[in-house]
Amino acid sequence: MRKIILSLLGVVLIIGAFFASEAIVASNQRTRPKPEKVVKTVFVEDVVNGVVPMEISANGNLVAQRRLEVFSEVQGILQKGSKLFKPGQTYRRGETILRLNSAEYYASVQSQKSALFNQITAIMPDLRLDYPEAYPKWQKYINNFDVNKSTPTLPEITSEKEGYFISGRNIQTSYYNVKNLEQRLGKYNIVAPFTGILTEALVTEGTLVRPGQKLGEFIDTSVYELEVAISKNYADLLKVGNEVALTTIDGDQSYTGKVTRVNGNIDQASQTINAYIEVKDSALREGVYLEAVLQAKEETDAIAIARGLLQPNNQVFTVRDSILDIIDVKPVYFSDKEVVVKGVPNGTKLVSKPVPGAYAGMLVKIYQEKDSSQAPAE
Repeated sequence: MRKIILSLLGVVLIIGAFFASEAIVASNQRTRPKPEKVVKTVFVEDVVNGVVPMEISANGNLVAQRRLEVFSEVQGILQKGSKLFKPGQTYRRGETILRLNSAEYYASVQSQKSALFNQITAIMPDLRLDYPEAYPKWQKYINNFDVNKSTPTLPEITSEKEGYFISGRNIQTSYYNVKNLEQRLGKYNIVAPFTGILTEALVTEGTLVRPGQKLGEFIDTSVYELEVAISKNYADLLKVGNEVALTTIDGDQSYTGKVTRVNGNIDQASQTINAYIEVKDSALREGVYLEAVLQAKEETDAIAIARGLLQPNNQVFTVRDSILDIIDVKPVYFSDKEVVVKGVPNGTKLVSKPVPGAYAGMLVKIYQEKDSSQAPAE
């Protein structure tokens, strides 16, 4: 009897332990929460097609539009002038930049002038007898002849016999020899062809200057040029006379230039074409680095968007009834940061900022700015 009771108690304990374990397992089960549906917020803008100017960015260093490399055609000692021949020295138009010692050459020119005067004087008696009609003009010529001034032009030959007579006495040959010497004498003084500044001086006072020797550089500081290289794809868009916005590399200073020339030759290596921009400003200096934005042309019925908004296969995202949609567009121009596209209907809600993981059919909500002027209700 004792064994039977103990067996029954064991069976009851086993059954109770089983149900107790089932109850504990059932009480520890956790229900998995249903994932909440996330709706991303997007920024949009209403499309308004219009005229979009195409801008081409380029950069380069300023150079003087008018530059004179000073060379010597004669030999002589550089003399002291009214101004020092040093970099930074300014000269007005017509002012002597430098002067070489020409005393010896000047004496030879004066000698040739005297010889010409003597030749003409020697033929005067024959002219008076044989060609009395030509005598007055030649007499007037020698009366006005001054060896200290430029040799005046010979009187006009009015008859064939007079011409033979003058040529036979070598008057014309002597005259042109003198004029040639006078022209060379003028090269001992170098005169500024325009108002500007000396940027380089390679000789000093007392230096022996030889023919063909470079003496320095002289530039016009009133007008500068910026040479920029533009892709050949935009060669037909550039027009002479277009205004150009110029800025310094730090963006502190801005200037306005104008396209004055466009090279007709394309660089074979870089496939670019050079455009030249003229700019005038007293604050500019040669060598300043500037960035230029050229207005190539205007595209009608188009919009400009950030390049990151253009999807592969030339598509963009739009929002239609809180659903992302994708439409095809036609890109017509790419810049560094923007792309000009056509084919987006007016009034379309275009996604204005990239949306990570975006896809067509995605549920979204449009960002609405809060009106800070409305006070919260109490």
